[in-house]
Amino acid sequence: MNNLFNLIIIMLLLTLNVACVEKKSQPKEISNSEIVTRFKTNTLKFTSGIRAILQDSKGNYWFGSQKEGVSYYDGKAYQYFTQTDGLPDNQIRSIQEDPDRNIWFRTANGISMYNGVTFTNFSTEPNTPKLEWKATAENLWFSAGEKEGIHLYDGTNMNYLSIPKPKNENTNNSYGTTGISKDKNGNVWIATYSALFYFDGSSITNFDKRKLALKDNEKLHIRSVLADSKGQIWIGNNGIGVLLYNGESTINFSEKKGLIHTNSSGNGDLSPAGTLEHVFTIAEDSHGNIWFGDRDTGAWKYDGTSMINYTIDDKLTTSMIWCIYNDNENNLLFGMADGGVYKFNGKSFTKEF
Repeated sequence: MNNLFNLIIIMLLLTLNVACVEKKSQPKEISNSEIVTRFKTNTLKFTSGIRAILQDSKGNYWFGSQKEGVSYYDGKAYQYFTQTDGLPDNQIRSIQEDPDRNIWFRTANGISMYNGVTFTNFSTEPNTPKLEWKATAENLWFSAGEKEGIHLYDGTNMNYLSIPKPKNENTNNSYGTTGISKDKNGNVWIATYSALFYFDGSSITNFDKRKLALKDNEKLHIRSVLADSKGQIWIGNNGIGVLLYNGESTINFSEKKGLIHTNSSGNGDLSPAGTLEHVFTIAEDSHGNIWFGDRDTGAWKYDGTSMINYTIDDKLTTSMIWCIYNDNENNLLFGMADGGVYKFNGKSFTKEF
């Protein structure tokens, strides 16, 4: 009887011990409710600049910062995500939503997909062998940052497409991706520092300094690109302003409008008021107006005839605009380097977030 009792005790202890081991091996998962409780504010707390904005299909807003990760706003409170929660980096360069309502972030150190519960991260290292240039409308496109290529997600794999650099190029030229825009026919325009590239679904064409017919003293340093609803291509530079390509020829739009300073160095030097030389973002509003966000001189609107320069808020420490975004209700939102988001009300700007 004693032996039977001892055997039962031993089996009971072993069972408890195994249960403890199994419990310890389970990783702790942080639910959405826990994260909201830990990181919740009534106002947007970012101060390092808003580089990307998205309003998703449910009406929620996502804000990507320069240094502080992502904020999600459901109309009631702001929730925050950083590297601690699974992001590969706290600098957010773009935000997209896929057909399955997953939210994608291009960070300074990788690409991340958020399904509402967890993050799945993708390396941005060029894979080998490199994928041939082909795509469908459902693909997601991502900047490869300083690497000379672009990333394409085909629904299953994250692929790297190598940029076909021009022959006999200057060895100092950089082809890191700085902007992506799809035209009305679904073709993709890819801005890099030293050239613009056009992909029609089967082949890729390079628009370098020679093809854009620039002057000898004009140096490409592209920071933004927009394919507008009329089929025109707007190319924003850090130094020589805005170039406009109409499908056949290119003009320096800033120069034509008298917005290049007479003593302009054509590079990244500070520019005075009344100039349009450092254009980091370009967008089209619901009325067909083209908007430019200048590093030094704030917001500019082109209505097809005239240019209007706006001061968004004279209390800001810098007038630099990182991004311009049309939300689901056609509100035009401006992500500022100061960390706030402003809305254009038709005449002036109000701080919205």
